[in-house]
Amino acid sequence: MTVLGIIGMYLAVINLTGFAMMGIDKRKAVKKLWRIPESTLFIIAIIGGSIGSIIGMRVFHHKTRHWYFVYGMPLILILQVLLVIVIIKSPLQISIM
Repeated sequence: MTVLGIIGMYLAVINLTGFAMMGIDKRKAVKKLWRIPESTLFIIAIIGGSIGSIIGMRVFHHKTRHWYFVYGMPLILILQVLLVIVIIKSPLQISIM
């Protein structure tokens, strides 16, 4: 498997995780059960699951009243996209053997 394949697989898994965690936390909120900590939801987004988390917020209508989620999740995604652009445009070439 290539490096890009591994990265793609990682991003698919972490975004599915972010999506699922939003759904699980919403269900637990409705049933008034123990909840997933907000810090955990943000960590999943920061380590690459921002797209899945944002989609989960919209699909499950979860955390949409909290300004730090409404603005924080898209901000994390924007920063991740900018980071990828900076890495791609970087004059440094990394060779993996």
